Amino acid sequence: MGLRAKIGIAISATAAVVAVLVGVLVHHHTVNAQLDLAGHSLASRLQTTVQDRAAGVDTGRGMINPKDLPGPLKTLVERGRRGVYLEQGGRTPYLWAATKVGPDIVALKRTYDREQRTVEALDRILWVAGVAGTALGCVVGLLVAHRLGRRLTASAATAQRIAEGDLGARLPRTGNDEIAQLTAAVNTMAETLAGRLRAERDVTANIAHELRTPVAGLVAAAGLLPSSRPAAMVRERAERVRGLMEDVLEVARLDARTEEADREVRPLGELVRRAVVASGQPGGPGSGSAGADRLPGDPRPVDGAIRVRVLADGLVETDPRRVERILVNLISNARRHGRAPVTVEVEGGVIRVRDTGPGFPAALLAHGPQRFRTSGGLGGSGLGLGLTIAAGQARVLGAGLCFANPPGGGAQATVDLRGALCPNGADGHDAPEETESPAGADGPGEVNGPAGADGPGEVNGPAGADGVHGPREGAGETGGQGGR
Repeated sequence: MGLRAKIGIAISATAAVVAVLVGVLVHHHTVNAQLDLAGHSLASRLQTTVQDRAAGVDTGRGMINPKDLPGPLKTLVERGRRGVYLEQGGRTPYLWAATKVGPDIVALKRTYDREQRTVEALDRILWVAGVAGTALGCVVGLLVAHRLGRRLTASAATAQRIAEGDLGARLPRTGNDEIAQLTAAVNTMAETLAGRLRAERDVTANIAHELRTPVAGLVAAAGLLPSSRPAAMVRERAERVRGLMEDVLEVARLDARTEEADREVRPLGELVRRAVVASGQPGGPGSGSAGADRLPGDPRPVDGAIRVRVLADGLVETDPRRVERILVNLISNARRHGRAPVTVEVEGGVIRVRDTGPGFPAALLAHGPQRFRTSGGLGGSGLGLGLTIAAGQARVLGAGLCFANPPGGGAQATVDLRGALCPNGADGHDAPEETESPAGADGPGEVNGPAGADGPGEVNGPAGADGVHGPREGAGETGGQGGR
């Protein structure tokens, strides 16, 4: 039950309880007041009757020793006391007043219908007023709850936007109540967080930018070394440093949210095949720092088998370079941390990259990838930049990106480009297609890339989410299957 419903129910229940209490109090007060007034009036008339009888005047208004005198009143009178009693046992209520004069009992009796009808009319008015008051309280409660709930919902939505990376989100400051204090606290938190993240991005980007020239010189110098195993190791490490530097700069650009997609109409199957080929070529787009960390003779097992299945192709209007970058990272991540075969499946505008490894870690599925933070696994540790880039590029494209551990085992990353599908864009590849070809072939199939050509690629998303969700903003850690 939401807060709005709870507040509305609480106010309505309070109004109903107040209406009932007020009605009960008014009812009892009115009944007692009427009885006192009628009893006092009848007692005064009895006193006059007794005085007339003592003076020898018979007015005929009094009853002498009435046989239907109520028992409690008779007992009281026989004790020498005067009393008033309301008899309600029959259809018509009667009010009695009696006293003892010598050996006889003198009594007066009158109906109590008028007072009874007055009380019944009052009860009806109280019921109507109570229902109306409760309804009004319910309406007021709902209005108050709606207003408070709307402000709290706006606060929660803004906090969620901030958590997703929209550091410019702010709440309007209105009122002086506790919710206004919460609003001020959320805005202060957003400003502080934005300042810290900007400083962090600036430092990271500046460091990477300043390193470009010396790293480029290092790569050039390494290329001049005579061929030998030590020279190969130096060149490999220099390329890895350059790849890492380029990845960091790309992350900084994506964080700045200034990137725009250069859209073209391309067959989706073609983009997938190009990405598969690129992910298996050393030095290609997929050989960034997050994956190119294998030295010659490294004992870690990596099977480069990649299988492409085109169940339903189509034309998409998107940025081919960014789509290939996303797929290269996901494929390289699956090859590095999962087990062969790695399957890339195209169905409509949806691309699924799946392997048969141990699956994504629970922490990664629950909290998302974070840059420069990862866990060890079959492929060792990484820098967590692969998924940061994949998620950021998907955000630029407006594509969905989600991650799950399917029931059959392994890990699956899903890219949703259905929003970019062109109408009537099927290009004839509607029949299921699954072929294999050697690495470097431009056709569909299974590409066996060289060991070690693992590009950056870490994945993450909500556990078990086999649907497609937008990438987490700020999510950018190497995540993975067993230890991505």
